[in-house]
Amino acid sequence: MKQINIAKDIVPVAEFKVQVSKYLKNIKTTGRPMVITQNGKPAGVLLTPDDFEELIYQKSLIESISRGISDIEKGNVFTTEELRAELEKRRV
Repeated sequence: MKQINIAKDIVPVAEFKVQVSKYLKNIKTTGRPMVITQNGKPAGVLLTPDDFEELIYQKSLIESISRGISDIEKGNVFTTEELRAELEKRRV
């Protein structure tokens, strides 16, 4: 995902509502997200579906890695032989 261009990618909600198609085309062509403000404060972020999916994937990956690190720190791990033995027990 590209960085936001502060001069071009921040728009008030009133302006956004009037020109929705323009801004949707803009994020598609530039690849940059857009910040929508309300009363001068950030109220939302508009991004492409691909960028949204990538964020969800990255969040899931980071959470999975974090759980793995936590398991290692707690000693909740198996050696390869222990894992094979456990899998063999479940097959029977």
